[in-house]
Amino acid sequence: MKKRSDLIWTLIGLGAVVLSCFLLYRELRNISLADIADSLRAIPASGWLMASTATCGAYWALAWYDRIAIAHLGKRIPWRFITLCSFTTYALAHNIGASVFSGAMVRYRAYRTKGLSPHEIGILIVFCSLTFALGTLLTGGCVLVLQPSLIQRLVEIPPPLSVTIGSALLSLVALYVLGSWRQFKPWTLGKLHIEYPSLPIVGRQLLAGPLELLCAAAIIYFALPAENSPGYLTVLGVFLASFSLALLSHAPGGLGVLEVTFLAALPELDPADVLAALLVFRGFYLLIPFVLSLLVVLGFEWSQWQARRNTVGDS
Repeated sequence: MKKRSDLIWTLIGLGAVVLSCFLLYRELRNISLADIADSLRAIPASGWLMASTATCGAYWALAWYDRIAIAHLGKRIPWRFITLCSFTTYALAHNIGASVFSGAMVRYRAYRTKGLSPHEIGILIVFCSLTFALGTLLTGGCVLVLQPSLIQRLVEIPPPLSVTIGSALLSLVALYVLGSWRQFKPWTLGKLHIEYPSLPIVGRQLLAGPLELLCAAAIIYFALPAENSPGYLTVLGVFLASFSLALLSHAPGGLGVLEVTFLAALPELDPADVLAALLVFRGFYLLIPFVLSLLVVLGFEWSQWQARRNTVGDS
């Protein structure tokens, strides 16, 4: 059943990529590579610097996910190890696809060397995914309440309904906080029993989750031209919508999904400028971390192989 499920999601991801690329092709027929190159060259040095800083902020927040989960488990693991594990997990997962968003295999291999049991690693994985979900609900809810007309860039929904949807999302976050405060019964997910964390842990979750999304959206915002800029809140809202669609589609790296969504939602900007900003995002947030994560994995596996060889030699 698991193999069949993996195959289904793989096919869904491939289908989403094909459909998105077809739609993207229709949008890009009149745009040349020279136009995109000109847009990239037009990004000021300050834009590149701020985009790279936002990337570091996003991955720092992702590492905070793991550190919060470790604190919830009551374990002590070196900060440097957690940061490298988290960076590798998300760099691989963002590029390979949403079906491996939790990075279960990477985390299992890494945290087993630090004495965590499979059960504890399972809780850690679910907890990190929960932190991301809370961040999405909180940030999305705030955007819909603060700027209800924003959703009309993608779908025809009246602003009052947008406020209602945003309020519902914020209510879910409030319910989670209430569960932590009143210590509701633990969640049961298969063999996992996940207890509500303490309020200080929840407070960290509600900071780390939005911070990662705010920084990721800022990469695109700083790469867009200042002229005719729709504003950061608009870019954030479009990013949340496109990133959510990418996760639901299981398209590796959101290939095509991000581009189609941003082009449709930002008609006031030159399409070449939008595509250039998304190339910066893909380079900083996806490709460079992906290459670095492969080096981290190779280094980790080499150290594990050396340790096993030394153990066999001593025996």
